[in-house]
Amino acid sequence: MIRFTLLTLSVALLAAGCTSVPLDVPTQPAPVATTPTPATKPAPAKPSSNDKLTLRDSRDLNKTTKPNPAPSTNSVPTPSATASSAASTASPPAEPMPNLASSSDAAAPSPLQTAEPSSRSIVQLSAPRDLWERIRRGAAMPTLDNDLVRDREQWYANRPDYIERMTERSRKYLFHIVEELELRNMPTELALLPFIESAFNPQAVSSAKAAGMWQFMPATGKHFDLKQNIFRDDRRDVLASTRAALDYLQRLYAMFGDWHLALAAYNWGEGNVQRAIARNTKAGLPGNYESLRMPAETRLYVPKLQAVKNIVFDPDLYGSKVPVIPNHPYFDSVTIHRDIDVTLAAKLADVALDDFKSLNPSMSRPVILAAGTPQILLPWDNAEIFQKNLAHYKGQLATWTAWVAPKTLHPKDAAQMVGMSESELRQVNTIPPRMLIKTGSTLLVHRKENGRDVNERIADTGAVSFAPEIVLRRVTVKAGKKDTVSSIATKYKVSAENVAQWNKLSSVKASFKPGQSVVLMLPGKKTAQATRTSTTKAAAKSSQAKAATKSKKK
Repeated sequence: MIRFTLLTLSVALLAAGCTSVPLDVPTQPAPVATTPTPATKPAPAKPSSNDKLTLRDSRDLNKTTKPNPAPSTNSVPTPSATASSAASTASPPAEPMPNLASSSDAAAPSPLQTAEPSSRSIVQLSAPRDLWERIRRGAAMPTLDNDLVRDREQWYANRPDYIERMTERSRKYLFHIVEELELRNMPTELALLPFIESAFNPQAVSSAKAAGMWQFMPATGKHFDLKQNIFRDDRRDVLASTRAALDYLQRLYAMFGDWHLALAAYNWGEGNVQRAIARNTKAGLPGNYESLRMPAETRLYVPKLQAVKNIVFDPDLYGSKVPVIPNHPYFDSVTIHRDIDVTLAAKLADVALDDFKSLNPSMSRPVILAAGTPQILLPWDNAEIFQKNLAHYKGQLATWTAWVAPKTLHPKDAAQMVGMSESELRQVNTIPPRMLIKTGSTLLVHRKENGRDVNERIADTGAVSFAPEIVLRRVTVKAGKKDTVSSIATKYKVSAENVAQWNKLSSVKASFKPGQSVVLMLPGKKTAQATRTSTTKAAAKSSQAKAATKSKKK
């Protein structure tokens, strides 16, 4: 009877047009994503920051928190982790190292708050006001609370100009990172990790050669399919490096089942973290992040992220100001089908060259090769402008192309072959002094007006190799009895053809007269050795002559 009464009441309410729903309806957590889902391209029109439901938020309104991804049962060992960005070119001001012993020697260090997100979610009736609110809603990592976190909070809070610079730089990339994290069901505060790694500078390079916003080492980058050649370095690419970083973090979480340990492994290497855990286990000690022995840099790694998270989540508490970043895409991806100069692409998009490069930082040359980089990123409103201008452009798109050296060449000879000056060829290809260009090297050269686009093989594998330039010096020797071009060549380890050419002889079978002067071009070291030998002999003869003169005078 009660059930029938409730059903009757529900039908009556629906008939009356009542559409309200209770706000405390328990919902189940979103299913754990085991593989990344391809991102859905936003609508062509730029969403307004005032829209009630923007983009994917209309689908995610019932999610306040997300469970951590479950550890995978088929984790794959990965190479060593990225190097720290502490020494990167865009690294933050030198941070005074806190007294690390103070936290480890404390009588009772604060335990990690490891409670999992509740399965009860509250239905959200409005989209996040900005990206910071969106990150707050998706935060799911356990809180770290110790003296090192408070030390880093104070450090960042005392540098508001630094926080502002980092935040302004991040606005180009943050929306995309948050989108990818949500699609993978990962904690959204991981979007703040580039603050720690590179201060959101995709051009940052550490002293250990880690590069990009996520600071990938060359070998680790190759393991995660980040291509690195003379035309581009995907460790700096916004889309590719973010995909690789999140792949890596997911694997590390699957390996350790703990986000703090996963982050330590991202900074220090999973092998080092595994060995540190094994040492603690053998000694009967806990294997959590705070209990492990690790380098000072890794010890501070998670506290730095926690400090930035705390400030972003409650800036007023720390007397800080965090610039608002709207909850809509900053850039759009545009496909290109022909090689095009970087300067022309920026001009057609009506974008400043520096802004274009900040969105496409992987491109290290003045030309974009469509076979290797089939898409470019442009500010949202400029993507359509670029496509319209490109469709109406009648001039030559690319004035640069790739050229493969047919043999080992001196830069001067290579420049003559491609119709460029030696200085320009050296500059655009970064050819160091006293080096030869080795056979098979790919160089960037001027393109003819009707030249073809670079093919995919060269665009993907193009590399340049150099060999030390051997400086040759002119040396004159005296021919002995029965000396020929061949015998002289064998004696001095040079080719008979060169000996004949140096001495203006028409045949390698020619002979020299006894005592005849023979011209040779020998490497500098041999020449220097011969010079030292000659100087020693001359000095010895001079000493003998002086001694003989003195004896005569006596």
